[in-house]
Amino acid sequence: MLSRLIITDAMTSSAFNVIGNDFSFYASVYIEHNAGTWNQFYNADIRAAEPTSSSTYNNSWVATYQTLYTLKVIIEKCSEGGSEEGNYHTLGIAQILSAFNLATLTDVMGDVPWSEALQPGVIFTPVLDKQTDIYEDIFKFLDDAIVNLDKESIFPSLGTQDLIYGGDTELWKKFAYGLKARYTMRLSHKTPSYADVITFANQSFTSSDEQAQFNYNGTTSQSPFYSMFQDRDYYGASQSLHDKLAERNDPRDDVFFMPYPETGSDLVFAPNGTANQVQGLYSISAISTITAPTYLLSYHEIEFLKAEANARLNSLPAAEEALEKAVAAAFQKVNIGLTADDASDYFDNEVLSRFNSDPLAEIMIQKYIAFFEEEAVEAYNDYRRLKAMGDNVITLANPNNPTKFPLRFTYGTSDVTTNVNVRGAYGDGTYVYTENVWWAGGTR
Repeated sequence: MLSRLIITDAMTSSAFNVIGNDFSFYASVYIEHNAGTWNQFYNADIRAAEPTSSSTYNNSWVATYQTLYTLKVIIEKCSEGGSEEGNYHTLGIAQILSAFNLATLTDVMGDVPWSEALQPGVIFTPVLDKQTDIYEDIFKFLDDAIVNLDKESIFPSLGTQDLIYGGDTELWKKFAYGLKARYTMRLSHKTPSYADVITFANQSFTSSDEQAQFNYNGTTSQSPFYSMFQDRDYYGASQSLHDKLAERNDPRDDVFFMPYPETGSDLVFAPNGTANQVQGLYSISAISTITAPTYLLSYHEIEFLKAEANARLNSLPAAEEALEKAVAAAFQKVNIGLTADDASDYFDNEVLSRFNSDPLAEIMIQKYIAFFEEEAVEAYNDYRRLKAMGDNVITLANPNNPTKFPLRFTYGTSDVTTNVNVRGAYGDGTYVYTENVWWAGGTR
């Protein structure tokens, strides 16, 4: 099969099955964008079984490896000696998506099988690679992709087979540079390189029109969080998130939440970690619309990265400028619907004074709010990185957190039961409460 046909599936899987699936659903509970109020999500919220079980994230675990294997096939086809040698642009796109999927996996799970993985029928029990080595491959994928996207290709553009950018290689390059900014910031506890974050971010998106966004048409495709509510109805509106918005007189407090359908007009927020296990009582997210996009990398994230990097370098005017752009973009997300004027008023009246008092804290709290709810994995990654760096600026309310905050996700049952290396690393699953991933100060 031609790589141009295969890569469409890889894009869809990256958005819906990997970053838009269990990783995001559970991260949204741990980071208190949502509260778990029924079944598995309730268990996750009260820290019973789900955070330590190998079955919890197995669907996403399998989907990520399947997607990485699909991308490996494309890369082999388009590389030297392959059947589509010289198809540089498709090769570059596959390399970017490989970096994205690999980083998503290792960020939530730490050390994972990689160098010996993706070899079905050859290696059945691949070893786990160290996260530090995996990150070297992530950056290599991105660097190689940028080079390949700059090359001339005799192969036709992906066109409509490219569900993200329609074959526009310049936008794919901006996506690659944006990921370099994200992942350079991710390693800031280990190797702070804030000037590099800014350099990479400046080569990325300049508006929301350019962000890496996967869209749903509402008929043949539906937004993941919308589908989760329709299929399972496991979430309630988070008291913790509401409190942060109310404290700032944030107009998004009137946008983010809605009463549970057909229960009246009053909002009822679920207390994080202590809610009743019940359906039909607590309010729910109002932005889980049927066409809400999945963000692989948003423009507002790029501006938040610039804001944090500049704040850490004590370049406060540049940090303020980036923060204001980030807040404005977040207000105008398609499923939020607020205006630039709304954002400007809020920034001037509520954000600026807090920024002047504690720049880093306000930047990261605004980023946390902006990431509700489609970007929960990145909010989860930020929270763990900040804690590792001693920057405890995001307050979570779940009373279980002092002893049972999930510092990472468990490996999937598919490999815990079949791969002795994964099984040994998993143990009884309780390591998720005690062992940080490498970039957050752990050893694995």
